[in-house]
Amino acid sequence: MPFVANPLALSVPEPAFEAWLRDSGYLETLDTSSSSLPTSSASFPSSSSKPLPPKNPAAAVSGVISPVFFFLRTLASLFTINPFAKLTPEDFAGETPSWTLRFVGDAGSYSWPGGPSQARMRVQENVRRYARNYAFLCLVFFACSLYQMPILLLSLMESLGVWELLRFCSDKWELEEKHPAVRTILVCAAQFVMLAILYLSNLQVALFCTTVLSYTVMLLHASLRNLAPSKHSLGTDQHRRTYQKKINLPSK
Repeated sequence: MPFVANPLALSVPEPAFEAWLRDSGYLETLDTSSSSLPTSSASFPSSSSKPLPPKNPAAAVSGVISPVFFFLRTLASLFTINPFAKLTPEDFAGETPSWTLRFVGDAGSYSWPGGPSQARMRVQENVRRYARNYAFLCLVFFACSLYQMPILLLSLMESLGVWELLRFCSDKWELEEKHPAVRTILVCAAQFVMLAILYLSNLQVALFCTTVLSYTVMLLHASLRNLAPSKHSLGTDQHRRTYQKKINLPSK
């Protein structure tokens, strides 16, 4: 005897429930479910299953090209994502996440995104969570560039010396109160000298290399790093179990 549908039962469509999770900030639940579900019909076949013999060579070629095309499309989407779309100044005001437990994690904390939408969600959220870590890595890369370019390091020290000399002379002779026009001319001259010294020392090369390397490392880490549970979602185990039951996934 078939069961009669209960008219009082509440049924939430899966797209609406996913939109609620996204708007409420429970992105790690979406990331877990998206990683567990097959991303597309172009997924790589499992090694344990034996592939069926293709009916024609065209089908075999399509079965090889489709996963490669899906991989390249996801990889190309990483360079069209704006990772700073949701970044706010408040993200730099908090504590720095742990480098070993939260930022690096273990081998199970990384997986290839299941598509451009999941990659975009991971990048924007991880950039917010690990903004202070990425900023520190940028400073480390710039310090390594200065170590490889000692002339630039000496030029920076000379520029700081010129600026400190100007400040000392301005305070000693009271240029700001007695001769403000002379102080303005000296400041402009000092800035010009500093820019000339840094330009001739190839500061622009060091900044370019640091920017490219930092941006690449940030994109790769943010896209491959699974979304770890945040403080906002510590009490969402019940919602996670409900959602996993809805999509028939085993609870982790």
